[in-house]
Amino acid sequence: MRLGGHDVYLNVAGGMRIQEPAGDLAAAAALVSSLANAPLPADAVYFGEVSLSGAVRPVAQSAARLKEAAKLGFTSAVIPEAARGEPGEPGFKVIDVASLANLVADIAARGKARMAAKAGGQNR
Repeated sequence: MRLGGHDVYLNVAGGMRIQEPAGDLAAAAALVSSLANAPLPADAVYFGEVSLSGAVRPVAQSAARLKEAAKLGFTSAVIPEAARGEPGEPGFKVIDVASLANLVADIAARGKARMAAKAGGQNR
């Protein structure tokens, strides 16, 4: 995806500074979601470090992050593939991604499906 022609703004709640790489995947997902016109699920969390090559790397405390997400009412998480074995809460869906390209493809597919559904609803 080419972002060079777009203004990109990232707002972090409360004006906090993000000093750990775990927010990389969430920021990338938000950018792709916006460009693909594919809203991310409101009940999902995203965390992982994105390398310069586009690989999604695991971050510390993945199991604790999943547990806290479940406590906060989230029902799914998108995490690095290398963290796949982390225990989740019962009924909590864990989706793993290996690379930024996989994330882009998943979100773009969701956007295309959304557009097709809208087009199908308008033809009635």
